[in-house]
Amino acid sequence: MSAHAKHRRPKTRRATRGAALATVGGAALALPLIGATGAQAADSGTTTYTVKSGDTLAKIAKSQNVDGGWQQLYKDNKSVIGGNASLITPGTKLTVGGASGTATATQASTASTGSGYVKPVDASIGTQYHSSGSMWSSGYHTGTDFVVSTGTPVKAVANGTVVSAGDGGAYGNQVVIKNADGYYAQYAHLSSLGVSAGQTVTADQQIGLSGSTGNVTGPHLHFEIRTTASYGSDVDPVAYLRSHGVTI
Repeated sequence: MSAHAKHRRPKTRRATRGAALATVGGAALALPLIGATGAQAADSGTTTYTVKSGDTLAKIAKSQNVDGGWQQLYKDNKSVIGGNASLITPGTKLTVGGASGTATATQASTASTGSGYVKPVDASIGTQYHSSGSMWSSGYHTGTDFVVSTGTPVKAVANGTVVSAGDGGAYGNQVVIKNADGYYAQYAHLSSLGVSAGQTVTADQQIGLSGSTGNVTGPHLHFEIRTTASYGSDVDPVAYLRSHGVTI
């Protein structure tokens, strides 16, 4: 995979609102909740785990050493979770059984508290901000590309509210989030989306999976920071993250 996968920018952008839930097992998205608790002892054979903001079935299964992984956890709690394994709600109490070790409160998922900023993906940078080229209608790259393969979890970099989630034309599947500080973060070319317009998210919460949808030459995450939700109001996304204490 090229470390400089590129895509063309539209001269005019199509702002579509919609939502597509992540269908990859365990890629569950959770709404914020204050005061959620972790795992608590139930009886000699099971443990009760209370879902927290940012949890996924896969993350819980790993932290609680569940034999059979998230699939078994979902099977054991389907009556509580419902028909979509990708949707778990904070505050939901899950029964954790068949663990290979003893589950304790200290093994609870270590989701972000939502008080800071994080990288959207743990990856190196490919095409940098303001790289010039005729393939972009603005004459330069309006974001920063992170080199990741398809299916890599993409995280919200800050607390915020989803402005749109859906088809973004040349951007492919994209999520645009208005961060708490008033700036807008765009996550583009996703293979699947896990949030919907109007939803509140917290820093480090998974919002989708990386991919190569839209006008691209290979899988990567295109990440932008803007002063408005519209194309052309971009600022340096790396400088933005660094100003909030993120190491890149």
